[in-house]
This record gives sequence, C-alpha cells and structure tokens, in this order.
Amino acid sequence: MKTFGDIHRHLIQYSIRPSQQRTSVMGYLMNHKTHPTVDEIYNAISPDIPTLSKTTVYNTLNLFVEKGAALALTLDDKNVRYDANVSNHAHLICSRCGKVHDLFDLDSNLYKLPKMDGFTINAVEISYYGVCGACKES
Repeated sequence: MKTFGDIHRHLIQYSIRPSQQRTSVMGYLMNHKTHPTVDEIYNAISPDIPTLSKTTVYNTLNLFVEKGAALALTLDDKNVRYDANVSNHAHLICSRCGKVHDLFDLDSNLYKLPKMDGFTINAVEISYYGVCGACKES
C-alpha cells in the first residue's frame, strides 16, 4: 500500500504539483492495480472529496499521462483505462470480462524503439487479448 508520502514524491518526480485531487487520483491508481476507468476512480474517491467532479478526474489523468506519470490504455472506442506503472510491461486483456492484467516477463528487446526516418516513436504498447482463467472456468 503506497503512503501519502510515496504518492507525493511520485507526483513531484514527474513535475506535478500535488493537490488533494491529484494525490487522491494517483493514490487510487498506485494502490489499485486494476487499470481503472475515469468512472471507477471518480466513484471510489468522490465520497471523500465532495467537490470533486468527473471532469477534474479526467483532466488529472490526462495531466499524468502528459507528464509520463501514468499510462492511458485505449482498449476500444469507448474504454480508456489508466495505469500508474509506467515501467516496460505488457497487458493481458480478457475479451469476456474486460479485466486487464500486467505482464512483466517479456524480452526487453520488444521495448527497444526502432529508428525510422522522419518519424519519432515516443512509446511502445504491447497488449495480448484472450480469455482469462476465471472466465474460462465459468
């Protein structure tokens, strides 16, 4: 469980001024490895911050992504999920339940950015789609 101090230091590391809303959103991301949506984060933390709006959560997450403190995973046209773990890793996405799982033990060469004339690559996203163990059993 990440502490307030851990979350505060994490935000500062990415040149993000910690506020109550930003600390709460990042705290939720860091302590819940479920790759939540804006709605999930809002519903979880809004009872503790009555003045919080969904727009604030959305804008905060966009700031985190812009600064490199979080990843935005676009799974389809309607679903964007967020991940506070910005280290090199892939995602396993269940096509039945929609849960997203982290996968860390991939060959590091997969994350090397190729050089291409006239094109600058900023990031690599690797996702595997299939059916998770829980859905296979049900």
